[in-house]
Amino acid sequence: MVRGDLFWGLQGALDRRGLGPVAGVDEAGAGACAGPLVIAACVLKQGDAARLTELTDSKLMTAKARDRVYDLVLARAVDYSVIVVPTAEVDLYGIRVMNLEGMRRAAAALRVAPGYILTDGFRVPGLTAPNAAVIKGDRTVAAIAAASVLAKVTRDRIMAGHHDDLPHYGFDVHKGYSTADHLSALREHGPSEVHRWSYTNVATAAIAHGMRPERPVVLTYAALEKAMEKDAGARLAAVLDEALDPQLSLPLHAPSAGVGHNERSAGGAGARSRGGARIS
Repeated sequence: MVRGDLFWGLQGALDRRGLGPVAGVDEAGAGACAGPLVIAACVLKQGDAARLTELTDSKLMTAKARDRVYDLVLARAVDYSVIVVPTAEVDLYGIRVMNLEGMRRAAAALRVAPGYILTDGFRVPGLTAPNAAVIKGDRTVAAIAAASVLAKVTRDRIMAGHHDDLPHYGFDVHKGYSTADHLSALREHGPSEVHRWSYTNVATAAIAHGMRPERPVVLTYAALEKAMEKDAGARLAAVLDEALDPQLSLPLHAPSAGVGHNERSAGGAGARSRGGARIS
């Protein structure tokens, strides 16, 4: 891990040592329970700080400021790429896997080959150039901050579009994150195709409504465990038995490694798995 000291200092130092161009990579939506995961990579011009005075971590900016910086980054960046990972891929492979894969895709999609890649918060194996993770990189490295703006604005606009089709969930406000209003709507209406059915809160709401996903889903062990804790009797047992049937075309299993609230490790859980659930 590297701790960045100055907003432009780290990438400037890499450039001066002949290790540029430096690309920053960041994501938006990893913590949401609905909508796609969006990852961006960005290469900024050396010494462009005076032209990007509003640039910072996208989460600290107003929506109007993000839109302004988004347009400026698109106009002034040496190169950039934006990758949208559909909800279906998140459900099939898990958020951790697709976050890492999305960052690799974003870096590989750059037309200008980076000499060095800086990622926000954690190391990403398999990148196309030497790289380092920067703690709070979206607040300490300009290229990562620019990538965070590209990713967040892109995702926010996608979620606003989903609101037009599914207004009762309020995607235009919470953008798919687990706010109180969103969870209330999820409990009332059950999940939509926009939701991540592999997540514990979504899977629990689906079971309560007797709903099953129409696509393959990697159901985390935490989701299975939560469902069992909230046993609603024969109806719940029937839903789980059907979901775990190995003959069905809808594979549900618990990943062996995961992070965050919705993807807890299933290590040691194999003995408690039911039916044909695959513990990989």
